Amino acid sequence: MNGEVKLNGNGSHNGNGANNGHAGQQMPGAIVLGADYRGLGVVRSLGRHGIPVWVLKGNEHALATHSKYVRRSLPAPKGDPEAQLKFFLDLSKENGLQRWVLFPTDDETVSFISRYHEEFSQAYRVVTPAWESLEWAINKAKMHQLATRLGVAQPWTICPGSVEELAATDCPFPAILKPAVKDVVNPFAPAKALRVENRETLLRAYAEAVKVIPSSVLMVQEIIPGGGENQFSYTTLCSGGKPLVFLTANRRRQFPMDFGRASTYVETIEDPGLLEPSVHLLEALKLDGLVEIEYKRDPRDGSFKLLDINPRVWGWHSLCQRAGVDYPYLLWLLLNNEPLPEVTARTGVRWVRISSDLPSAVREMLHGRLSLKSYVTSFFGGPLEEAIMARDDIWPALVEFPLLVDVAAKRILNRRKV
Repeated sequence: MNGEVKLNGNGSHNGNGANNGHAGQQMPGAIVLGADYRGLGVVRSLGRHGIPVWVLKGNEHALATHSKYVRRSLPAPKGDPEAQLKFFLDLSKENGLQRWVLFPTDDETVSFISRYHEEFSQAYRVVTPAWESLEWAINKAKMHQLATRLGVAQPWTICPGSVEELAATDCPFPAILKPAVKDVVNPFAPAKALRVENRETLLRAYAEAVKVIPSSVLMVQEIIPGGGENQFSYTTLCSGGKPLVFLTANRRRQFPMDFGRASTYVETIEDPGLLEPSVHLLEALKLDGLVEIEYKRDPRDGSFKLLDINPRVWGWHSLCQRAGVDYPYLLWLLLNNEPLPEVTARTGVRWVRISSDLPSAVREMLHGRLSLKSYVTSFFGGPLEEAIMARDDIWPALVEFPLLVDVAAKRILNRRKV
């Protein structure tokens, strides 16, 4: 069965957060860095076990701040890195949070904590690895080097140092041009990457890109044929690069469909082909904590090709809780030296975020790539987890639509000002 494993520890746990290890003392809580739907999933996972949770809200949708499980919400710190670090250290000292766990939810906060790993570790319980290790997962150019050394299949990739080097390279098309570093803003494409169909378009796009992004963080990669049916993920909680539990899934729909900023419909599956390359990567990286490794199956040869490594919670991680692997809670237990329960990942459990899945599906229907019947039937036949709506915590779902309208209105106004 997918992900079935008995984790370390043989003690019992009552499942509501009132573990005997914290009897007579205040239970250590968690600070979630990010208030979007990823942060909301962490909040609910921990809050349902009685663990106190604080949320730091940045510029994203403040969905998580409306959860009944949030004890306190604060604006995320701004300013230079040193000022932000001081904010976190003062927050811990002034509120007695030394044993609290930090949960970053995006690449920017993961990189920030990693670069100041020693300082954060003195004030919190930190699972994010130091930068020397994490950089190999965050920087796609380094990830490409590592995968090549390990023999892990990946799309054809080049990180050219100049337009002349790119011009002398025989690139397969269609391809994508994108930043190799995740925490670098991508100003030359509205999505995560820019699709190019031929050499002339690629060279022109690259010449424009290097005006706003250093060539050292640009990469060109072939586009693997196929759609969501070929997108897969291996997820795990690991320690020292050793998987303690895992779950695999098929990311069947995303928004936008071509270069999705986020998955919108995901289903847990069992596919042994995802295990070996993932274990090799984790062993080499020696990562701790939660990790998602993204692949795309190449229909030309059937191989899984590495796309990305996310050393943090991913967008659809709340699916895993529904499937029997409550990742944030398991991580909290691990960092608090609590015994971990035996867990089994179930297949056939699905997750959807309706607010982004429906627009993506409508677009696919208009292009003849998805039928209405197929879309409707995808919601029946097994357990389904909705990303925002929860019977025990309804307010985030009630405020999601007004927040989306507000964001859309601001974008329209900004475009008119340009």
